[in-house]
Amino acid sequence: MRLMITSLLALSASPAFAATGPFFSLGNTDFVVSIAFLIFIGILLYYKVPGVVGGMLDKRADSIRAELNEAKALREEAQTLLASYERKQKEVQEQADRIVASAKEEATNAAAAAKDDIAKSITRRLATAEEQIASAQAAAVKDVRDQAIVVAVGAAKDVMAKQMDAKAAGALIDESIATVAEKMH
Repeated sequence: MRLMITSLLALSASPAFAATGPFFSLGNTDFVVSIAFLIFIGILLYYKVPGVVGGMLDKRADSIRAELNEAKALREEAQTLLASYERKQKEVQEQADRIVASAKEEATNAAAAAKDDIAKSITRRLATAEEQIASAQAAAVKDVRDQAIVVAVGAAKDVMAKQMDAKAAGALIDESIATVAEKMH
């Protein structure tokens, strides 16, 4: 309908007045072009070309609308996926932070335990070393005493052998036996 109105307005425009001679003559090119144009418009209307073109445009509009709806759905799906991945990334980051914190805490605890173990080990080794030193000192003192006793006994033997006769030796033996008998009972 619009096309017909546009065509009629085009025919009534000033080009029809610009030609020389009578307008409704086959010698006037403007008149011939106008008749050809009207015939062309008539053929288009006869074969319902405006309806076909309108249908094609409607079909194209529908396909564009469907593509837009599909694009909107895809966009919403992409936003949902993005939100899901961001949430998962946040969860993974929180889990990684917890793992790092746990590892730091375990390392601190292990270091403290190792420090305590080292301190206990050093204390045990010092105690063992002190015991060994005390034992060595006691053994050295005992060795010195034993040696002193041996030397004293040897010296006493020599002195007594020089000063003692048989009678004094017998009296000394009797006295020693009596002392031993008293101490044993």
